[in-house]
Amino acid sequence: MLDRYQTEQDIDNTQPINDKKSKRSSCFGFVIDTVETILLALILFLVINALSARVRVENISMKPTLQPGEFLLVNRVAYKIGEPAIGDIIVFHAPGASDLDYIKRVVGLPGDHVKIGDGVVYVNDQPLYEPYIADPPRYSGEWDVPPGQLFVLGDNRNNSSDSHMWGFVPYEDIVGRALLIYWPLQEAGLLNGRDIVQAVQN
Repeated sequence: MLDRYQTEQDIDNTQPINDKKSKRSSCFGFVIDTVETILLALILFLVINALSARVRVENISMKPTLQPGEFLLVNRVAYKIGEPAIGDIIVFHAPGASDLDYIKRVVGLPGDHVKIGDGVVYVNDQPLYEPYIADPPRYSGEWDVPPGQLFVLGDNRNNSSDSHMWGFVPYEDIVGRALLIYWPLQEAGLLNGRDIVQAVQN
């Protein structure tokens, strides 16, 4: 009986210790779970940041397609796994200012001959159908697009600093392709200009 009594007493005496260990274990588990969640969120943020960029439209050069104050999601890897196409809206470093980005539409690809006259843009002697522009361009000129570069124009043709003024955009200056407007919510939607242009070219 004494042995049994001592054994039960020993169990009773160890109960608070076991409760403390259990609480410590639960607390430690919570900390581990929290750290893992934070690390996972950080990794996810870094991956998304490496693959995409968020850009705010600052001026009127892409009206009516893009309005000042809108926010765009930009695909950074679009042209690492594919090629630019006429109609793409791209973000790139401004000429001579790597800390400043421009947003324009691709009009000419490497090797293309671009001609602008009488309010019409021609690529390799084929007129582009461009329902997205604000007004027909009031300027004229001809350009041969060099290898590894693009000819770009703003949709607000007569209020845009673009290739008709300062030349071509080297591939290495491209940040990425604008995919969609995500803010404000009432304007949210995909940007698929290449489909509009190609439908008429084909």
